[in-house]
Amino acid sequence: MRRPTAAVPWGQIVRFTVVGGVNTATFYACYLPLHRLLPYFAAYTAGFTLSLVGSFFLNTYFTYRTRPTWKKFLLFPLTQVTNYAVQSAGLVALVSWLGMNSVAAPLAAALLALPVTFVVSRRILRPPARRGGPGGQPEASPVRSGRPV
Repeated sequence: MRRPTAAVPWGQIVRFTVVGGVNTATFYACYLPLHRLLPYFAAYTAGFTLSLVGSFFLNTYFTYRTRPTWKKFLLFPLTQVTNYAVQSAGLVALVSWLGMNSVAAPLAAALLALPVTFVVSRRILRPPARRGGPGGQPEASPVRSGRPV
């Protein structure tokens, strides 16, 4: 017997993308002035760090429609570490290897990191899915119910 596949959370994906756009705009508004004062990677790191808290609250309230908790807040940097790692690698590759302009490269790197960051943040921020059948009651195991495996 085939197990049903989980539905694609299109609403969450769209909201995550919108929040990502707002967060990217916040980051970029910090990055551009810092880029004039610091090397591009230092400006990138500072801008990324400054946009982290706003991203947490937007993702908890708007994307996943859940309440923020201290536990989620403390785990949220894991999503950002993942995002930072993927974007940083993309940024260095785009600027150093492909010769892309360091002003535009962070935006391209952010797009490259979007799918990975969505998966990680969803695991941390969304409420646990209820298991089982109607009413959240666990379904009987195929072995216990007498049905063939």
